[in-house]
Amino acid sequence: MKVLIDHQLPFLLAHGGLQIQIERTKQALQANGIEAEYLRWWDDSQGGDIIHFFGRANPCHIDFAHAKGMKYVMSELFTGQGSRTPAQLRLQGALEKTLRNVVPATFLASFRWEAYEKADALLVGTTWEAEVATLLFAPPPERIHIVPNGVEEVFFLNPSSQAVPRSNELVCTATVTPRKRVVELAEAALLAETPLRILGAPYGEEDPYYRRFLGIAEQRPDLIRYTGALKDRAELARAYKEARGFVLLSTMETRSLSSEEAAAAGCPLLLSDLPWARSTFGRTATYCPIGNTASTAAALRKFYEEAQTLPSPCKPCRWGDVANQLMQIYKTL
Repeated sequence: MKVLIDHQLPFLLAHGGLQIQIERTKQALQANGIEAEYLRWWDDSQGGDIIHFFGRANPCHIDFAHAKGMKYVMSELFTGQGSRTPAQLRLQGALEKTLRNVVPATFLASFRWEAYEKADALLVGTTWEAEVATLLFAPPPERIHIVPNGVEEVFFLNPSSQAVPRSNELVCTATVTPRKRVVELAEAALLAETPLRILGAPYGEEDPYYRRFLGIAEQRPDLIRYTGALKDRAELARAYKEARGFVLLSTMETRSLSSEEAAAAGCPLLLSDLPWARSTFGRTATYCPIGNTASTAAALRKFYEEAQTLPSPCKPCRWGDVANQLMQIYKTL
């Protein structure tokens, strides 16, 4: 069995958790004996049995793959949709169904809705995302599979090793972009007098949101410590193991890889009160409604004071476990 992994956005243009997920998926499949390569769009001699596409695929690409006798698997991230309420999703689903009935298909092609009907398997990260897909796009139920993120072994606490003393800092690992609310978190940390370390990079050095964040961090370097992104995975794991707690207060997520890395390290979690978070961590995390600076600061301070007494979050899967799940899905195709 040979799997070709594909994605539509070059990594050099936008870094983030999805890049890590794609890279680790390929490595985990190879470690489990599956021949896995990145799809080389320029190489007409490349062959394979399955295309695994990360994102919403072009329905025409699925048709061409089927014509070549290949199966097509799609891993979709419902970042925006998964952060809406069930009522909003039902309304959106009804509108999409109406559009399909009254608008010519050529005008709707850019939405790529047909991909959900044509893909041989649709992979989502949580039970909530499976519900989102069903409400909006009605893919065949038997083709929906829930496959969680994996976390590298370096992030897991070693029971036989000596515990690392936790610092007085909270940590947030996120791209410095409005969706992650890094500026709003920094403002709340200043108001709450809560030490906070930010790990992450912007999409562009001249981005106004990033420049605004730097201005806030420079006001109180004793409270806001910004060290950019940590590319060394062992160093990042140590940052989680030493932190007092992990904070991610984004407006939209699917299944945050950084939060699961922190969970593997036994780091208490404070997350935005969104469906993805509760479906992933349940009662083993603390949740904060998305609100103004004052309400966020109050929640942040409370979490900071209670962090050392909070239970550890539930442990995520290892990448080997994820590879085993993917192999079983591939085999059914």
